[in-house]
Amino acid sequence: MTTVPTTSVPTTVLVTGATGYIGGRLVPRLLEAGYRVRVMVRTPERLRDVPWAGDVEILQGDLTDPAAVRTACDGVDVLYYLVHSMGAGGDFEATERASAHAVADGAAAAGVSRIVYLGGLHPAEGKLSPHLRSRQAVGRILLESGVPTVALQAGVVIGSGSTSFEMIRHLTDVLPYMPAPKWVRNLIQPIAVRDVLYYLIQAAELPPEVNRSFDIGGPDVLRYGQMMNGYALEAGLRQRPIAALPVLTPWLAAQWVNLVTPIPRRLAIPIIESLQYDCVMHDNDIDGYIPPPPGGLTGYRRAVSLALGRMRDGEVETSWQNATVGRSSADGASSNALPSDPDWAGHLVYTDLRERRTSAAPADLWRVIESIGGENGWYSFPLAWALRGWMDKIVGGVGLRRGRLHPDRLHTGDALDFWRVERIDRGRLLRLRAEMRVPGRAWLEMEAEPAADDDGSVYRQRAVFFPRGLGGRLYWWAILPFHGVIFAGMANRITAAAVKPVASTKPAASPPELGGAGM
Repeated sequence: MTTVPTTSVPTTVLVTGATGYIGGRLVPRLLEAGYRVRVMVRTPERLRDVPWAGDVEILQGDLTDPAAVRTACDGVDVLYYLVHSMGAGGDFEATERASAHAVADGAAAAGVSRIVYLGGLHPAEGKLSPHLRSRQAVGRILLESGVPTVALQAGVVIGSGSTSFEMIRHLTDVLPYMPAPKWVRNLIQPIAVRDVLYYLIQAAELPPEVNRSFDIGGPDVLRYGQMMNGYALEAGLRQRPIAALPVLTPWLAAQWVNLVTPIPRRLAIPIIESLQYDCVMHDNDIDGYIPPPPGGLTGYRRAVSLALGRMRDGEVETSWQNATVGRSSADGASSNALPSDPDWAGHLVYTDLRERRTSAAPADLWRVIESIGGENGWYSFPLAWALRGWMDKIVGGVGLRRGRLHPDRLHTGDALDFWRVERIDRGRLLRLRAEMRVPGRAWLEMEAEPAADDDGSVYRQRAVFFPRGLGGRLYWWAILPFHGVIFAGMANRITAAAVKPVASTKPAASPPELGGAGM
């Protein structure tokens, strides 16, 4: 939930790092709170598909260029410093120091009223990893800039797209047994991304005499291994046995993470190096300046549930394509993926996409789509999918016997063999959610649209599968050879049937388990 500042709203806010994980989620909340937002990015094209791009002023520039920073700071009241060079090659510490000095000098010269910086939780004493050492150095430079600065220090941020969370997600999803470095026993105080965003917005309104760092974290202090198994429970997986192996150095552990997850090694190494330390709050001073969010801080399990696209209250689960993207809302939309997130972020998704051109009119093509299933069948390899229906019944699923309520009309929520109609835009789109027993979540989408030259129509068919754990991945790859036959045949026969519209048939009292299609 976005909290609108209670004092006067600054005219202009400058956000650096708007193409990053936190920045991309902060900008729409600032807009919602009534701020005028300016962003400074090196590559504006990365913002092309985000929903708020047309609502902000976009400046192209590099933070290591003092002149570009000075220009970006003109007329700015609050500056958010949300960039880091984690995973960058070369001397990234020197690059981060140069950027911090340019921002500190530019903000001071432009008369900026407040800098808000997001750094990392770290031990008060002792040797730090290069990543944490650099985060600490940047905070110190900004605090000494002469511009009132709040340096928020957070540990593992829980939300889809956060590199730390994605490492937990992918490791737990893939491995039924986890050999892990000894740092799985270290203590971590994770924080939900929605709570990080709350603190960032509230920090902009602190009085000018506040110039200091604050630790922020969620209500739970857990060992890293407990975080993995907490994720497993929320994802519907069995808890994973974890063996802490002292021989796994940070470098070796990073190679292992790179091998079994899509996270690049250049990002895995600094994260793993930082996890060698306990990452917990040293004090709760933040409570004396910014009260906890309404309803309290988000617990770890709740944060994971939101990151997975679920709501515990009422057991509502969002579908794969109707989650709110890039906006703040009570259902935790800030935890979902954004177009600017890296390709490896978010839930692993397998898809099978088919497209066919047909001379049939869109209305005739739609008539075939809406009459699919039940006695009309699924236009593809009936015997194989009858077997799939019988197998589903054997393991306690619904099988194919439900048929359909009406021979040629569907409505949202209708049962359709072992599918459920999740969405229907009559004349254009039919989306079905699988209710057969599969190790994951599956959808089948069929779409009819007029051809670009108004001669006939285009049929699009997409199967989408979210695997659950290693079993889900193995399941998809096991049935992949059949997709070329089943889904291709389905697309071919549906478009062929549309050329000559089929007559409706009355549903049988007990539809036979023939002609079904499933994942």
